[in-house]
Formats: sequence, C-alpha cells, structure tokens
Amino acid sequence: MQHHKRRTFLRKSTATTLGFTIMPSYLVTGKPSPEGKLPPSKRINLGCVGVGGRATGVIPGVCKDGKAAPVAFCDVDFKARRVDQNLKRFPGVRQFKDFRVMLEKMGKDIDAVTVAVPDHSHYAATILAMSMGKHVYVEKPLTHSYREADLLMKAEKKFKVVTQMGNQGHTSAGSVQFENLIKAGVIKNVTKIDAWKGGGLFFMDKKRRISKYPKGEEMPATLDWDLWCGPAQKKPFSKLYHPFDWRAFYLYGNGMLGDWGAHIIDFAHDFLKLGQPEKISPLLIEDPNDVIFPLKSHLRMNFPARGKDLPAVEMTWRDGADCQPKVAEKFMDRNDKGKLSMPRLGGAGTILYPEGKDYAVTRGSHSGTSNIINTEKRTELREHLRTSNPKFNHQASFTAACLGEDKTRSPFSIAGDLTKTMMLGIVCQKLNEELSFDISREQCIGNDKANALLEGPTPRKGWEQFYKIL
Repeated sequence: MQHHKRRTFLRKSTATTLGFTIMPSYLVTGKPSPEGKLPPSKRINLGCVGVGGRATGVIPGVCKDGKAAPVAFCDVDFKARRVDQNLKRFPGVRQFKDFRVMLEKMGKDIDAVTVAVPDHSHYAATILAMSMGKHVYVEKPLTHSYREADLLMKAEKKFKVVTQMGNQGHTSAGSVQFENLIKAGVIKNVTKIDAWKGGGLFFMDKKRRISKYPKGEEMPATLDWDLWCGPAQKKPFSKLYHPFDWRAFYLYGNGMLGDWGAHIIDFAHDFLKLGQPEKISPLLIEDPNDVIFPLKSHLRMNFPARGKDLPAVEMTWRDGADCQPKVAEKFMDRNDKGKLSMPRLGGAGTILYPEGKDYAVTRGSHSGTSNIINTEKRTELREHLRTSNPKFNHQASFTAACLGEDKTRSPFSIAGDLTKTMMLGIVCQKLNEELSFDISREQCIGNDKANALLEGPTPRKGWEQFYKIL
C-alpha cells in the first residue's frame, strides 16, 4: 500500500521548492502530528484538494488519531473563507494552487487524496488521483453529471483503490439501525417514499432570485479564477459563485437535491437497492430558468421492482418552502385523551411506507436515526429501534480502509449509483419534462436534450484528457 520508503523520505533535506518546505514542519522537526503520535510508517500521507469550507471538517476527520497527515495542500485561494483553520492546524504543509501540479510534484509521496471543492471540479481531481493509484475521499455529490459518476464507478473497478463519498451519515448509528430494521422485517415491501428538504440557499429566496448570469466584478487578488472554473465554462467572476453560492447554478453545482439528497435518500437508496428510476416526473417546478435551480421543485421517481420484498417504489422529492408531506391519520400519534397530532418531521427527511402496514418509518438526514409512526406500533417495535455506533465514523473508516483495517460504507460503487439518481432528478428539474429512462442502456427514451445533460457539458480546452483516462 505504501508506494515509497517512508524512512528514506523522512531523512530528506528540508530544502525548499517554490518557497515551500518539502515536508510539513511537524514532521520535519520530529514533533508529533497535531492529531496523534503514530510514526510515519503507520500513517497515510494525504494530498488535499480544497483546504477551506467543507475541508475544515474533512481533513481533520480523515487525520483523526494521527492515522493520516497532510503533506500537500491545494487550493485556488489560500485566503478564502476558513482556509486558515487547516493551515494553523497543520503548519508548514506544502501548498499548490493546481491539483495537477500537486500530483505531478508530490505524487510519489501521497497515498490518498481528499477532494472538497465545488461540484464541477470533483471529477477531474478524482479521476487523476485514482489513475495514479491514490485512494480518494470526495465530498458529495460525487460528480456534476451522470456520465462522470459512471466513469468514476468504472475507475474504482479498474484502479482498485479505496474510495468514499462524503455523505457522512452513511457510516453512523443511524445507518446501522436502518440496515437492522430491514433485516428484522420492520422495513419491508416499501412501496412509497416521501423525501423533503426546506429552503436555505439564496436561490430559494424569491426576493433574491435571478434569471441571468451575474455581471463581472472585481475578484480577490489571491484567487486563481481560471483554475476555479476548471473544466466548466468560464464566466466573469462574481461573489455569487465564490466562495459559497456556486451551488445555486446549474453550471457549477447541483442545487438542493444534489447537496442534501445524498444525506436524505442515501439509506433508502442503498439498503433498498433502488438503483435508477424508470420514470421521473415534474410535479411542481416553480420559477424555472436555465441559470439557477427552481424556487421550489416537487419530483416523482418511479423505481421498478428489484426482487423479493423489494416491490416497485414511488418516491416523491420536495424541496423549497412548504415541503413537508402530508401524513395520513392512521400514522399520527394520539395523546392520553385520544387527540391526534402530526409527527415532528423537521426541515429534512424521509418517510417510508411498508405495504399493508399500519405504521410508517421516518428519519431526518445525515446520521439521524429512524422512528416509527404511530404511537402504538412504536411501543410494540421499540426493541428494533435500538442501535450502536460502527467501529469507525465515516472519515475515519476511509483512513482505516486505506490501512487495511476496515472497509468504506459509501464507496463509489454505492455513492455513484446514488449520484446517478440525483442527476436524473436534476435533469428533470432543468427541463421541466417527464423523463422515461431505459435503465439497461442508461439513456432517456426519445429525449436528446435530456441525454445531452446526462452526458454533461463539453469540458473546456485543456481539460478534455480527464475524460479519456479510462
């Protein structure tokens, strides 16, 4: 698993290249890692693509207990929000703006790579690292298009590296409980799923919506905007893109479904083996345009039967204001006086309806555990709601898998399949058309526009080679 002799590497000079030390200062000086005291021979060397934002959770999580340590940081703007948190936590790590340069110069010294950057740049950094034999942890959603997800699933098989997508709840007490509920038959013959997520991003605020790309404005002197755009179309810089709100734009992000869908429908999608829907229907697309995601969207996805106890499923996704589903009276709780009350659903979650049962199973998002609605059945099945934590959490399990001590719970074989489902929903949101999907051919039937969106945009000049690696 280790591709170089660590002791020889550690004895190398602390000479500098491009003004940065070869090794992080806490390794060069012999001081213990901020995350532990494991010797380098038992530690994963990490290259980090994206240092601020979500990376402030990912990098320390992967490095927990000193089992991994960053040796290279890559970010298009080392003065962007929260970047300083990792720079202070791991002082002296060599810095790069271009992940291609980082992997070229530091490739022999890197065992694994984290990718925590905007959606449109996930694929290129990930496929290059995998092709070089590096294990990869990628934030959700896995990719920006259906085709990219498919390519990374194939790359996982070809390059045989450890992979994990960052839907962290998938390695949690909640996921263990959900799987046990299936094994116990509490979750069985599910035919209907409601999934929802309330607003929160600027495009879901009616007063802030736009229908044209923002005009250019002065950008931070420390930002390499060309690298930020990567393979995607390069628009004039705007603060609406960087550092945070890029997720609102089809060009760079995947909206609320791509952002939160991976935390909400992941349990059902994996453990019920949903695969891909054969029909995706727009029930409500409010204020659609070609630039940003809808103000509200309600989609229905129809999944075919998958075998015993896995009948056809109708899943409804709702995002935006007033997104919570209506709950039938038979699933409501009753107080001591017999008065009915709605279950507390929260701003995000799912309800699963097992066929023929007088109860339903609900949960929130991320690592949230499941609950049974109604009161009587919840009491009767209480024992099945007990759960326990897995040995490692989501990020630590990635590191442990790299060291041969565990396996990941959301590898690309699972995460890619989930991402494909979300991408089909996103295509439906953009076109506002019902899609019939041929699962075996992975093509929308009689819809060239939809198939072009599944393929994704043509990469900018200079980025084409990443789509030719396989």
